[in-house]
Amino acid sequence: MRKNLLGSANLAKAAVLSTVVGAIALLAGCSTTGQIAGETMEQATAPLTCTNKAECDAWWARAQVWVSNHSEYKLQTVTNSIIQTDGPSGGKRALAYQITKTPSNEGTATIGFAAHCDNMLGCDPNPWKAGADFKQFVRGGPSQMGTPGGATASGNALPPVSPAPPLQPMQQNLPVHPMPSTLENQPGQSGQDLTPQ
Repeated sequence: MRKNLLGSANLAKAAVLSTVVGAIALLAGCSTTGQIAGETMEQATAPLTCTNKAECDAWWARAQVWVSNHSEYKLQTVTNSIIQTDGPSGGKRALAYQITKTPSNEGTATIGFAAHCDNMLGCDPNPWKAGADFKQFVRGGPSQMGTPGGATASGNALPPVSPAPPLQPMQQNLPVHPMPSTLENQPGQSGQDLTPQ
């Protein structure tokens, strides 16, 4: 009888210990593939490649809009090839972002996404979800994530981008009027000398 009670006590301790370890892992935000939907991971890892200059310029502008709307950190660097925020810092769970644009010889460019935080309990939002949302938004879809202020970013979505039509030359049939030799007594002129004294 005593042996059965000891066995039951050890089994109960093991169950409690297992539950505590599971709770700690859950609270720590361990990002396992089981916690992130396969579709989200697929979207987050899919290449983001624009096919022409107009599309690449529009996507790069949308990338900056997304980062501005979703980062708790200020933009640190914005060029034609990198968008980077401050951070991460101070044990915060907020994501710091680094977006890169790498052009190819064929006139296309690949836009890269990286996000990380400085907290051992994990990041908020989840970097995989942020990456999937970023790529959807850049391609012309609405953002599904809320912004750090709590509002949704879907109101900040830009319309989908289509290539610009070819430029048409302007007609030059406008009448040409010669410039007056002096500006004195012209409408809007005071006739006073504006030379500093």
